[in-house]
Amino acid sequence: MRLLLMADTHLPKRARDLPAPLWAAVDEADVVIHAGDWVSVDLLDALEARAARLIGVYGNNDGPELRARLPEVARAELDGVRLAVVHETGAATGRERRCTRAYPDADVLVFGHSHIPWDTTAGQGLRLLNPGSPTDRRRRPTHTWMTAEIAHGRLDGVTLHHLEGTPA
Repeated sequence: MRLLLMADTHLPKRARDLPAPLWAAVDEADVVIHAGDWVSVDLLDALEARAARLIGVYGNNDGPELRARLPEVARAELDGVRLAVVHETGAATGRERRCTRAYPDADVLVFGHSHIPWDTTAGQGLRLLNPGSPTDRRRRPTHTWMTAEIAHGRLDGVTLHHLEGTPA
């Protein structure tokens, strides 16, 4: 099962559209995960129409229309891997400990908000993934998103993808 992870797209504030390589990744993915801060409901509509399966949550910059359609926290079991998705997890300091307590039933937590890629595993085994942002890199050198694979109850092949230059 091929996963695509993104967050903090902020369309159309930061870009007019997702970068073409990210749309290509959407087409290849079995599951697309968006960890909030869509800003425009148009992207939600486009991903629902194009993605094989979409799991998403709202973020702090998402208005009432998005909040009416998306949960604050999403949960799914994908081929035996228990996944949770949320936008905010708080400060980097103590994140693994806080998230392990907050999501004791998850194997993987996908989050956003900081626009800074993150990939760690807490002492108790919870994998924390933040794909960064494909449209608003902030203090990072590149725009980013992640892909991963799930097979036989295991998350594998987590890859951080970098886009040079300015997205569309």
